[in-house]
Amino acid sequence: MRLVLLGFPGAGKGTQAKFIAAEYHIPHISTGDILRSAIQKTSELGKKVKNIVADGRLVPDDIMTTLIEDRLKQNDCQHGFLLDGFPRTLQQASALEGITKIEGVIDIELSEEAVIERLTGRRIHPASGRTYHLLYQPPRVQDKDDVTGEPLIQRPDDFEATIRQRLNVYQIQTSPLKAYYQHAPAICYMKINGAEPIPQVKEKIAQALTKLSHAREKID
Repeated sequence: MRLVLLGFPGAGKGTQAKFIAAEYHIPHISTGDILRSAIQKTSELGKKVKNIVADGRLVPDDIMTTLIEDRLKQNDCQHGFLLDGFPRTLQQASALEGITKIEGVIDIELSEEAVIERLTGRRIHPASGRTYHLLYQPPRVQDKDDVTGEPLIQRPDDFEATIRQRLNVYQIQTSPLKAYYQHAPAICYMKINGAEPIPQVKEKIAQALTKLSHAREKID
């Protein structure tokens, strides 16, 4: 299956991407992983990406598209893939059409206020990476790691002002992809309620992908 995953930051895409990748034996391809991989390389393109990221700039569409195209040519993508974070804009979606044929789009929907509640409540133990949530998974002792007793922190990315800025950028740049894919021919657009508990979201995605798989079999 050749899939695209959409949804606000904090909508639960990472959790569900792991399930999809494992269940359907396809690689989960995130833009973050691709950029980190490019930066580690000594190629001219890798050096260019490193400089752009170091300056805090967005990687231009043409470079991002080239990186995605190179990744999709790798052997593990022969039987499909799950793209997470690309396309980010209508221009990138158009460029992706020239690279490969997308079969399905999974859009995990969650309200902005629910996203803010999820992300502002996160707390991290920096040394281990252990994650807590003030509402859903609080530490035994307030603001202390369960294992070491060391202080927990709130990442700058999880401050409300930062989250609202990220959501605003998503609304402007990425939300138009919803209508784009809903009306695209030969693409199955799957809208999933991300406010439900994780197991239910997983089950709804599994049901949608089963229908997509059956539809593909009929075509074949």
